[in-house]
Amino acid sequence: MLPEAATGAAERFGDRAAFASPDGWPLSFRELDRLSDEVAVGLARREVGEGDVVVLSLPTIVDYVVAYVGAAKLGAVTAGLNSSLAPPERRRLVELAEPKLVLSTEELLDCVPAGVPTEVVVEGDRADAILRDLRVAGEAPPPLPADPDRAVAIVFTSGTTGIPKGAVFTDRQLAAIVEMDTGGRWGGGADQLSSTLFPHIGFMTKLPWYLRTGTTTHVLRKWRAAGVLQIIDKYRMPSIAAVAPQVALMLRVPEFDSYDFSCVQVIIAGAAPSPPGLVREARERFDCGYSIRYSSTESGGLATLTAVDAPDEETLYTVGRPRPGIDLELRDEDGRPVPPGETGEVCLRSGAVMKEYWHDPAATAATLRDGWLHTGDLGMIDDRGCLRLVGRSKEMFIRGGYNVFPLEVEAVLSAHPAVGEVAIAPRPDPVMGEIGVAVVVPRDPAVPPTLDDLRSFATGRLATWKLPEAIRYVETLPLTSMSKLDRRTLAAEEAAVR
Repeated sequence: MLPEAATGAAERFGDRAAFASPDGWPLSFRELDRLSDEVAVGLARREVGEGDVVVLSLPTIVDYVVAYVGAAKLGAVTAGLNSSLAPPERRRLVELAEPKLVLSTEELLDCVPAGVPTEVVVEGDRADAILRDLRVAGEAPPPLPADPDRAVAIVFTSGTTGIPKGAVFTDRQLAAIVEMDTGGRWGGGADQLSSTLFPHIGFMTKLPWYLRTGTTTHVLRKWRAAGVLQIIDKYRMPSIAAVAPQVALMLRVPEFDSYDFSCVQVIIAGAAPSPPGLVREARERFDCGYSIRYSSTESGGLATLTAVDAPDEETLYTVGRPRPGIDLELRDEDGRPVPPGETGEVCLRSGAVMKEYWHDPAATAATLRDGWLHTGDLGMIDDRGCLRLVGRSKEMFIRGGYNVFPLEVEAVLSAHPAVGEVAIAPRPDPVMGEIGVAVVVPRDPAVPPTLDDLRSFATGRLATWKLPEAIRYVETLPLTSMSKLDRRTLAAEEAAVR
């Protein structure tokens, strides 16, 4: 699916820009196809073959795209690493992937265990310089025979304990996603921004869709609200894909009203909840529709959405209805469908759902049951047929579109010498959706650790978004009747903070 999309796009769109680099130079559809051919041959000469894993420890740069397509042309499996993770976190993902080869820039080599074959990538300063040391000029690999069950990508997520998992996607899932998003059509794309990092599900499973539509994707080295607004205005983008915190940050740019956003028809917001107040403000100030998307990594990035022209009751308080081709059921703890109006676990079934977790049959069996994906999210179906999320059975919370697992953060902070006990609780936040609060029982109440102490202690061990952003001191942590940490009480206490 991905190789065919790249070749087909080269034939149809030729010298049109497929990607615009952070420095402004373009990579055309024709160049993407040619360079990925040459990369595939270079990978083959490094003994990478069908079924082998290639890990990309790269920032969000155009080189990542060429490497991903090149690996797919060999039948190799690409696993991308989120460059904003801390080195120990990225190292765990490399160990999980068991790669045949790692492609990494110099500054991201710190995650590669000794003995793992590695190729250092020097970022290209023009299209023909991309992956110059890996490519074999003028050559192309033999075409692959069709195999819908051939694995293409591993997209990393985390389990309820924070232990990383890799969701595996094959040609079958990528083809289903293209069909759901485009109906199999070619063309119709416009300029868009890369609002998520490339290892994210929103890019890894949807790249064939972008190629088939002829979309020009503008790559951001670092997402900054003011710069994003300039690009939207300059390239007259008809849609804005973002997570809710990014929308909130754009609305807070002092120069917002100096731009012309008459081109924008819709804001598409996923990954994190969109508070009703934010939706109202964004619709008014951008003068456009607002569509909320609910999904997960395991679902292939597709599940439900709110209609652009939906009434406020739907847009502000629900995550909409299942997209065509997606089945949704709410089930109880025994796996039985719940009656209408009652709360149950959100379960999804579609051709886009992952095949399995990489090298984790137990987790696969627990999550995929009888063809249904059990998300761990809790919801109810209202009288309009819309899904309302009411909580999560998992203990994670979402900070700015990123999952944070309290147990993982607590394991690091509990080692601080001034901490007696610590729990991480989510607190609602108007920009980030939720932030982490360190609820601390100090070892010595007269000398409690400060928030800066805890953040400094955990920096380098945890990604920045996982660090606590507030602190609260208590004499004891709340416990349930079973003497377990009462996370529900902690969350309720933080929700009451004004």
